[in-house]
Parts: sequence; C-alpha cells; structure tokens
Amino acid sequence: MKTEFKAKFLQHINKRRQDQGFTLIELLVVIIIIGILSAIALPAFLNQANKAKQSEAKQYVSSMNKGQQAFYAESSKFSVDPTGTELGLGIKTQTTNYQYDLSKGNTGTGGVVSAKPLVNSLKGYGGSVALVTAGEAKTTTSIICQEGGSNTGNAGDLAAGATACGGTVPDPVTK
Repeated sequence: MKTEFKAKFLQHINKRRQDQGFTLIELLVVIIIIGILSAIALPAFLNQANKAKQSEAKQYVSSMNKGQQAFYAESSKFSVDPTGTELGLGIKTQTTNYQYDLSKGNTGTGGVVSAKPLVNSLKGYGGSVALVTAGEAKTTTSIICQEGGSNTGNAGDLAAGATACGGTVPDPVTK
C-alpha cells in the first residue's frame, strides 16, 4: 500500500510541475493581441496630445482678445503693441508650441492676434477684436479662427468688418 501511495504522490507532483507556466503559443497570442490594441490606441492618443497643445493657443488668443476689449474700454483705442505688454496680461510671445503676434492691429477699428505653430502637426489660430457701432452706441466683439485645409482663417478680415473666417462661419470660442 505504501508503494502505491508513493507512486500516486510522485505522479501528482510531476503533473503539478507540468501545469505551471505558459506555452510559447500562449505568450505569442497575448503579445499579438497587445500589439493590435496598441496600434489602434496610439493614433488616438497622439491626436489627443495635439488637441491639448492646441488648447494653449486657443486660450492665449482668447486672453489677448479679452485684453484688447478691456484695453479699448479703458482707453477708447486698441493696442498695437506687438509684445502685448500694453494689455498687462503677462503672456509670453513664444512658447514651445506657438509664436504669438499682436502687431497687425489697428488702433481705430480693431486688434488682431495670430498664433503661428512651431510644430508642423499643430494648427494655427487667429483672433480679432472689432469695434461694432450701432447708432451712437459702440461695443467690441471678438472671434477666434482655426486654420485647416481650404478653410484657412484670416482674422485680419474681421477688423475690416467681415463676419467669417476664410469664407465660412467659424466655430466661435469667445464672443
């Protein structure tokens, strides 16, 4: 009886050793599945990273537009200072992703700001603040345009009274 018990015990231990670990085919299947999932997820991740970088430009252009509106409310003219120091915003004229230019403004009719991308995968932005007159009442309005394909925005047209960027109605970020 003892020898039969010993044989069964040794068979059980040997079987247990064989059940441990993964086969090469199992490992290859898992690696292939992970590769397919990462190939699907990587482009989506990179797109989200570019959107996050572009939100910097939208925020800066929006801040400069609001600064122009506040400057006009205080001094009845728009700033043409290319550095934006007159606006008192403390915003850099160049970051890692964009270069900002405020030099295209007109003191009487409006102010224009552009965000030129320093990285090819990013889109450029333009913003404009224009003076709107209704009878004797005067107010300012602002808009942000995003470049892209044949719909490249030209925010400079807004200071001249145009109501759209690049011939189409833009998706306004601020008003």
